[in-house]
Amino acid sequence: MVLSRRAFSLGLASVLAGCSKGGLTQIATRSSLDPAFLPQSNASYDAWVAEFKNRARARGITDTTLRAAFRGQGFLPGVIDRDQNQTEFKRTLEDYLAIVAPEEKIAIGTEAYASERKSLAQVEAKYGVQPEVMAAIWGLESYFGTKRGSIPVVSATSTLAWEGRRRAFFESNLMNALRIVQSGDARPSQLVGSWAGAMGHTQLIPDAYQTHAVDFDGDGKRDIWSNDPIDAFATTARFLSKAGWRKGQPWGLEVTLPAGFDAPIGRKTRRSTDAWRALGVRAAAASSLPSSSSAAILAPMGVGKPAFLVYHNFNMILRYNPSENYGLGVGYLAHRLSGGGPIKGKFGRDKNGLTLEDRKTLQRALTRSGFDAGTPDGVVGRKTEAAIRAYQAVAGFTVTGTPSPELLASLTG
Repeated sequence: MVLSRRAFSLGLASVLAGCSKGGLTQIATRSSLDPAFLPQSNASYDAWVAEFKNRARARGITDTTLRAAFRGQGFLPGVIDRDQNQTEFKRTLEDYLAIVAPEEKIAIGTEAYASERKSLAQVEAKYGVQPEVMAAIWGLESYFGTKRGSIPVVSATSTLAWEGRRRAFFESNLMNALRIVQSGDARPSQLVGSWAGAMGHTQLIPDAYQTHAVDFDGDGKRDIWSNDPIDAFATTARFLSKAGWRKGQPWGLEVTLPAGFDAPIGRKTRRSTDAWRALGVRAAAASSLPSSSSAAILAPMGVGKPAFLVYHNFNMILRYNPSENYGLGVGYLAHRLSGGGPIKGKFGRDKNGLTLEDRKTLQRALTRSGFDAGTPDGVVGRKTEAAIRAYQAVAGFTVTGTPSPELLASLTG
């Protein structure tokens, strides 16, 4: 998803898929949505929409477009909750990678990447963005096209504009959604996506679509919604190119830091590759560091945990989504899709004394015992916490919802 908005990422609106050319095709039905993402009565929202329509008419939006675009739309409380609880900004890097790049997703992504290599190569020839990076963005944003979202864009953007925290931004996107309908680029029924109004294979918000969308395949439509993702690839690559992407240059790589390393790090502390090498920084899985006059070290979970040397193009990924976790997620997934291996560094135990594998074992054990902990991904979310509380209540533990080695031992011993 694109700049100007804080991280609106894949997987926040979930839809499953069936088989089709080049991958999977989306199945989105109104009945599959969480009730929080269905229109609910709100007199204040209705009054705001009435005022907005007057502003839209003054900017050239016709009554025909307004009637078509707002038909069946309404206030969605769920989008406000999601806006205040964004995964990229609230999870550790370990948890975030477990969510966006688990091994099973890498396997699926490898096949999807292979199926679109020709299209991605054509886009690279035009805009200079490496195919594996584009495929990784595709993977993070829509699970390789299989989860493009099912929340109505007009409802989502109008709800967030009404809520007011970023009113000008969301009103602009709502206005551009109406322009998309009025121009004939898409029917109102096609304008579905994430809780924040991002659409299509690479989850473009309406503002970004209006500025960057291209008809790359020459069929007369700037179509980011169909099962063929080439226009979406080209649109996102064009965005990155205009942002300043440097053709042929890496985003970054995993590195190891020497014992006792205490030099300042972070995106604002940039040194040449030679300077980092002199401080003992080494590539974790390669013979040498790619040369650059300006690179930064990121160690999101602290020195001693996985660390990365990032270059100019990493910052261009952050122009698409400003979360460092997102940027590292794209880089890591690109690395895996191009044949690289898992992260070499160890995340170790969390604040509760458990490793990622411990947490996966705990989730599986809870589910086997009749307490549904959800997907055993090692990420402790609301469902796992609820399962822990339920188990603690019947097993005689203090009910906290917090995992622990003692809880794990009780379930597996």
